[in-house]
Formats: sequence, C-alpha cells, structure tokens
Amino acid sequence: QVQLEESGGGLVQPGGSLRLSCAASGNTPLVKNMDWYRQAPGKDREWVATITRRGAATYADSVRGRFAVSDDNSKAAAMFLQMNSLVPEDTAVYYCHVKLFLTSDDVWGRGTQVIVSS
Repeated sequence: QVQLEESGGGLVQPGGSLRLSCAASGNTPLVKNMDWYRQAPGKDREWVATITRRGAATYADSVRGRFAVSDDNSKAAAMFLQMNSLVPEDTAVYYCHVKLFLTSDDVWGRGTQVIVSS
C-alpha cells in the first residue's frame, strides 16, 4: 500500500508565503498524479492543484497565479506546494491525495494546518 505524509503548515500573515511538502511511502510505483486538497472550517473539502508524473500542473481558479505545485525530485513520489500572496481565505487543512494506479484506491494524508492571520 501507499502512505502519504504532509508537512510545512503553520501560521503566516496575509501576503506571506509557505511551502508544503507531501511524500509518499510504500508501493510508490502505484503513485501517478498527485493532488492537493484543502478543507476550511465549516466547508467541504476542495481541490487545489494536481501534478502529473510528467510534471504538468493544473490549479483551481482560487489559487492560480499564487500557488505552484512541483515535483520533489529527491524522492520517488513527492511534491511541494509553494503558496504565495496568502489571504485569510486560504486558511484550511491541506491534504495530499493520490488515486492509485491499477486499483484506483484513494489515499489521503492526515493533513497539515495552514492559518493565514494577522
């Protein structure tokens, strides 16, 4: 199986930046695209960004131009989410997600909290 672990969350002022990391362990050849989701208090979980194994990235409208997802080439299956120009509406728990190749099982990390506040 595959496990996901996020890191890098924290408290940041509006206009600031954070970089989140997600690393997969276990049967990493089953990991193809990797996704970031977030869930704000009282709201549904929403998709933020996806990166394919070829490095192609797509973004939700709410973060395009401010966030950038990239491969962590130092690991077998890992990625970063660089978040710039943060606003209070970006406050959420950020989750790493993959849908496994062959089984189509959904795997989620435990999440990392991001708080944007002055």
